[in-house]
Amino acid sequence: MSTQAQPRGSRVQVQAGLLQHLGPGLCEECDFSAFSICVPQGFGVSFGKLRRWKSRSKAVLTELKSFDADLMCIQELDEYDTFYKKNMENSGYSSIYIQRSGDKRDGCGIFYKPKSAELVQKESIHYNDLVGKYAPTDHVDNVSSNNSSPEEETNAKTDNNKHGDLNDPHLDPELIDVKLAQAKYLLSRVSQFERLVSNKFNCKPSVIIAGDFNSTPGDKLSILLLCAPIGERDFDLMINVYNYLVSANLESADEAPINLRSLYAANGGEPEFTNYTPGFTGTLDYIFLSDGSSIKPTSLLRLPRGDAADVQGGLPNFQHPSDHLPIGADFLVVNI
Repeated sequence: MSTQAQPRGSRVQVQAGLLQHLGPGLCEECDFSAFSICVPQGFGVSFGKLRRWKSRSKAVLTELKSFDADLMCIQELDEYDTFYKKNMENSGYSSIYIQRSGDKRDGCGIFYKPKSAELVQKESIHYNDLVGKYAPTDHVDNVSSNNSSPEEETNAKTDNNKHGDLNDPHLDPELIDVKLAQAKYLLSRVSQFERLVSNKFNCKPSVIIAGDFNSTPGDKLSILLLCAPIGERDFDLMINVYNYLVSANLESADEAPINLRSLYAANGGEPEFTNYTPGFTGTLDYIFLSDGSSIKPTSLLRLPRGDAADVQGGLPNFQHPSDHLPIGADFLVVNI
């Protein structure tokens, strides 16, 4: 398996949704399941029938429905309005979706079962708000932007039941300081969103961030997301990150981020890989959970290893219709 090539693609948006769990009013504990998967629409090599939208869309839809998850975060989601929204509604899911900026056709979607959760507030964040407003130092060359603006849409209910803040990001894999700035921007906005929810609903929401981060375990981005120091030798890099954040008019670029832990790393270790192609093999997809959360994992979806027959030759294939493997977990919501 090759691990030298860099992960490809560019994603510039994230969704944040406040999902209120609809457990029985007197219930002390209730459970739900959540999954995340990236379903890119194009591939650099031929995969026969799987390159055809009609065949591949059916295969992806079948896999999504097979999870029977209460919540699903999906990245690189194309044909949302024409295919996925209706078909997932027919399977009992409501959804929110944000398309990538510019002329890109795909985006991120959060699907949830109304019988398990209710959307009471949401927010959309465009990472491109960080670029084009600041000229970085020499090690960053060309950065383009459509200068899109963040949007906020709310539909709130004054209820104090169990709440969860669910985020579905897909970060830019190219320029490292831009990627780090995107991650800090995400953490800052989620932290602001958490405070808004806490004040509005008089609760301490649990935060789940799930998606394709285009970052392998242990690199600067994953360390930053886990709120660990990156190192003094990266001081110039972090100056660029700081300036990106200031250019986006954040209330404070030094704002303390939300504390997260990787669900798989904290429960046996990250998967051997979540992305398996002829040019790259490695873990890019994660589920992060806030510390002190009332959401407790009870089991994790186990992924195949590199010697498994169903991944030989790379992905996608007829067993796995995306080049990314799904990750997921069952959770127990407890009162603490």
